[in-house]
Amino acid sequence: MNGRNTKMELLGSAPIPKALAALGLPTMIGMLINALYNLVDTYFVGGLGTNQMGAVTVAFPLGQIVVGLGLLFGNGAAACLSRLLGRGDRDTANKVASTAVYSSIFIGAIVICGSMVFLKPILRQIGAMEEIMPYAVTYSSIYITCSIFNVFNVTMNNIVSSEGAAKTAMCALMAGALLNVGLDPVFIYGLDLGVAGAAIATAISQMVSTFVYLCYIFRKKSVFSFSVKECDFSKEIMSEILKIGIPTLVFQLLTSLSISMMNGAARDYGSSALAAMGPLTKIMSMGSLVVFGFLKGFQPIAGFSYGAKRFDRLNEAIRTSILWSTAFCVIFGSVAALFSTSIMSLFTKDDMEMVRVGSIALRANGLSFMLFGFYTVYSFLFLVMGKAREGCILGACRQGICFVPVILVLPMFWGLDGILYAQPIADVLSGIITACMAVHLHKELAAAKTRFPSPAV
Repeated sequence: MNGRNTKMELLGSAPIPKALAALGLPTMIGMLINALYNLVDTYFVGGLGTNQMGAVTVAFPLGQIVVGLGLLFGNGAAACLSRLLGRGDRDTANKVASTAVYSSIFIGAIVICGSMVFLKPILRQIGAMEEIMPYAVTYSSIYITCSIFNVFNVTMNNIVSSEGAAKTAMCALMAGALLNVGLDPVFIYGLDLGVAGAAIATAISQMVSTFVYLCYIFRKKSVFSFSVKECDFSKEIMSEILKIGIPTLVFQLLTSLSISMMNGAARDYGSSALAAMGPLTKIMSMGSLVVFGFLKGFQPIAGFSYGAKRFDRLNEAIRTSILWSTAFCVIFGSVAALFSTSIMSLFTKDDMEMVRVGSIALRANGLSFMLFGFYTVYSFLFLVMGKAREGCILGACRQGICFVPVILVLPMFWGLDGILYAQPIADVLSGIITACMAVHLHKELAAAKTRFPSPAV
């Protein structure tokens, strides 16, 4: 019980910097290592050749779609759970957590089976050329089948973060990531399995992360029971999960769509241009996952404070999160922009066209990434406050509402450069929209604070 009380203290009364550090830093570290293993995976596959790199590049968005199911139920539940804990409604929270876990596994299995049946047409649609298709099928058939473990892991990551168990989330991510880094060279080169080895290493690492979460459940360390008996598919419970989960899924689908559209557009300029999109995506994902990891600590604090009507605490959490996340984004973006050529050179032995294309894109994306922390804080905030419509609009901006028109139109006038600068232009437009929505939100919070003065602690 002491561990559970400590979690509630962090959410409800600990100083904001201390709470954000305690809840955000462990998950951030775990996600950073998780992103690094994705990058290392790309590095080892890059040693096999341009076609193998292209195969992993086109398979990535398909995997992200499957993982989106974990976000649908996990993030949808997490946003609701933090508010329920703030209100002290443990019974409903138990039902939401249990329903989310078992629903994600069931739906995930159905989607994975459907993906495997239509694997080749899907890969072709998302950018696979004939010369990389054999490698893409080999990698994807293993990677996608075993993604059921990742669906569970992503769901649990969000749920345990919502209750303040950030160290558990970190341990699960780190265990899988570090193992994958060690297994990659063994399976890819030691056992001479090529891209299949990369997929097998990833699958084993995901199983290990699943084992960590199962230990957490069966040792009853969680605030929640995760019992099948607690599952409740009533309209009230499902609507609470889905009204936030669906915007999150839309965001993930748009992420996959944007990657697929960039891959498809780059394919017209040759295999080197397509292969360059792989390292670019993984490098920028590393930065974004660190921000997401940190904001996993912001999310339960914001939800708990909003549910408990602690508006002073909520505003302080918003300010501190924007400051810290933006500082990281400026540093990360500056490094990516300044050393873009050196970084891209790590992922190929002698394909200088891939390095040239990738370095231009990485430089531009690094500069626009400086806005990402500001944008993402408010994207998380709207959802955790239960504002599904606003959260869906903002979540769809960066890689949907703003990105899709740019990627469709700009290459017509600017060729390959139009593809490389599409995401940075969408980032700037999304930052402007975020600022407008933030002004309106803070007016609303100021009015709410007047109606409901923060209770004494």
